This record gives sequence, C-alpha cells and structure tokens, in this order.
Amino acid sequence: MADVNRGNRPLSPHLQVYRPQLTSMTSILTRITGNALVLAGLLITWWFVAAAAGPEAFATADAVLTSWFGKLVFLGSIWALWYHTLAGIRHLIWDQGIGLDIETAEKLGWGCIGGSVVLTLLTIVIV
Repeated sequence: MADVNRGNRPLSPHLQVYRPQLTSMTSILTRITGNALVLAGLLITWWFVAAAAGPEAFATADAVLTSWFGKLVFLGSIWALWYHTLAGIRHLIWDQGIGLDIETAEKLGWGCIGGSVVLTLLTIVIV
C-alpha cells in the first residue's frame, strides 16, 4: 500500500470557520420553498377533497385553512411561490452562461429575495 501522508491534507471547513455565502443560502432556500409549496398544495388538495366528501369534512378543512394559522401558512406560500419562481428564472439565466461571476450572482440572489418580498406585498394588496 502506498505511503500516504495524511497530515498535510486540508481539513473540511467547520461551521466555526466557514462563512455561509449568499449563493449557498439562496440555493438552500430554493429547496426549502419547493418543499413548502408541495405541503401547501397538499393543504389545498385536502380542502377540495373535503368539499367533495361532505359538509362536515368541508367545515373542518375550511375552519383550519381560514383560521389565523391557515392564513399565515398561505401568506408564506405566496412568498415561497414568488421566491421559487424568481430563483428558477435566475437558474435559467445561469444555464445560459450569464451572470456566473460572484458579483452578478450575489446581485441576482438579492434580487430574488427582494423581488419575492415586493411581489408578495403586491399580490396581497391586489388580491
């Protein structure tokens, strides 16, 4: 077996040393919002199935979804939908080989965050 000097190899960065970058955080947030949108879709599906199941089932589902908690979940879902959409557009731009330098990538990341907040507020005001 070859003599391998393991003492000169760099160690993996630990969370005490590693500084999270905007691009990595927005990537993680894209995955989280995608999963949150699946859960919101399940809640909407539950509401429709309850409507078809009868008045008692619908009353229960409707009470949950129109409560303060349900409204909070759907408000978060509106933001998640806008964020996920803008992040998808950002990835389409990157797929064209545009904006891959760090400065532009960070601007696109802030654009996704800020744009999703603005679009969420516009959606709430208009709807």
